[in-house]
Amino acid sequence: MDFIGAYSPDNLMFLVDGFWITLKVAAISIVLSFIIGGILGILRYADIPVVSKIVAGMIEVIRNLPLLLIIFFVYFALPEIGIKFSIEASAIIALTVFESAMLAEIIRSGLNSVPKGQIEAGRSSGLSYIQTLWHIVLPQGIKKMVPPIVSQFISLLKDTSLATVIALPDLMHNAQVLNAQSINYIVPIFILVALMYFVVNYILSIVTRRLELKAS
Repeated sequence: MDFIGAYSPDNLMFLVDGFWITLKVAAISIVLSFIIGGILGILRYADIPVVSKIVAGMIEVIRNLPLLLIIFFVYFALPEIGIKFSIEASAIIALTVFESAMLAEIIRSGLNSVPKGQIEAGRSSGLSYIQTLWHIVLPQGIKKMVPPIVSQFISLLKDTSLATVIALPDLMHNAQVLNAQSINYIVPIFILVALMYFVVNYILSIVTRRLELKAS
């Protein structure tokens, strides 16, 4: 094992560049999937004729597909019908599609946890269905949604490593490039990569625990 060679300034900077891509892709995917997942979750919860069933079908299909398959589909299959994205955009789209379906179920479950009597009370007080949803159901449901949502974001950050298969220059990809330079780099590089993932995910875990305490 060559820790000195593996941790040379150039190698460390190369890993930092990859980690920046990982965080960037994860951050954009988190924002997009939260917005889309929120909309889909509310649509499914609202039980709108036809619309809710279509949304439910889409969510179930996506949730039961491997994320790796979705990444391959976006990057390799869509160009066959004239829709082509860059490597980074393909990773973001695939992660967003997959995570939106996961978050939609979390949000729907959180809304379903609110007693139906709360909705009836809101409607009887003169509020519209949307007002009841916004002012009564969401504030109560979000307390139970936040911890699993943050946990899902942690999973998303780790799932970015799957985009290595389409050569996304993220942390895992750059680690593999360095490992190919010398067999003596493998253990030192993977120790550092594991530490970098751990630090970010541990911080998110602490946030989750604090949110759970506030919600209880």
